Amino acid sequence: MHDLARPWLQRSASVEAAQAAGRPVVALESTIIAHGMPYPHNVQTAREVEALIRSIGAEPATIALMGGRIRIGLSDDELELLARSREVEKVSRRDLPAVLASGGLGATTVAGTMSCAALAGIEVFVTGGMGGVHRGAAESFDISADLQELARTSVAVVCAGAKSILDIGLTLEYLETHGVPVLSCEQDAFAAFYTRDSGFRADYRIDDPVQQARFLRTKWDLGLAGGVVLATPVPEAAALPREEVDAYTRQAIDEAKAQGITGKALTPFLLTRMEQLTGGRSLATNIALVKHNAEVGARLACALAQLRRAPG
Repeated sequence: MHDLARPWLQRSASVEAAQAAGRPVVALESTIIAHGMPYPHNVQTAREVEALIRSIGAEPATIALMGGRIRIGLSDDELELLARSREVEKVSRRDLPAVLASGGLGATTVAGTMSCAALAGIEVFVTGGMGGVHRGAAESFDISADLQELARTSVAVVCAGAKSILDIGLTLEYLETHGVPVLSCEQDAFAAFYTRDSGFRADYRIDDPVQQARFLRTKWDLGLAGGVVLATPVPEAAALPREEVDAYTRQAIDEAKAQGITGKALTPFLLTRMEQLTGGRSLATNIALVKHNAEVGARLACALAQLRRAPG
């Protein structure tokens, strides 16, 4: 961690104790709480995900901006505040200085969480679905900052692939160009958030968390900076049919264009619209995949901690 960043970080007592003891820690984003799910599902899911990570042997560290500090690990009351408040800034890398300087309340995106996790010395981060190249990006240039963050920041991102609302083929091309490895576990195909199979393959399939940890350690020990995507599919019982998701996605994107919704507001709008169009089924899918990702990420974090303790 860079010494200049130290005054901006505030770890919870449990995260500080875990790191001091060399125990595994898993970073969690807060945008999914503030902007990704309706209340009370957002705070219930956040609490359940944290409990799940602890049950596997790792310490969860939900990251948010509060009172001019980067909070690494939140209390139950702070999770509730994020879940209820309607005045929460969506914070990516570019937004960190503004929200910290103003002392505002901020929920970190994938890119924002990766930046903060790296500052805090956390190597594994669990999210729902990563951002990417939006459909129609050839005209709009709408490409998520998540991708550039993956190219520069050495944190593993455990996710259910890229969000179905994106151009997944172009997203994978971007990652390849920037040297970001895309791993999958449990299947050869790259996952697509609500659906298990995007129609594309990951670069490598590695199911065993110990082997996943060795891959990460080897990459970073070689001086190959940057993140790694570890994609795992939504549990089959909770997955939505690909054809249905594609049809609703096209409808939601058309509605967003008609209403002039772009930038930070686009993804929350599309996720909310998908929930409406699916009669709430997409929310249940989202919750199921986040919990599954947390299991995979916690096992990876435990395996990385064991590697660090291993002699030689």
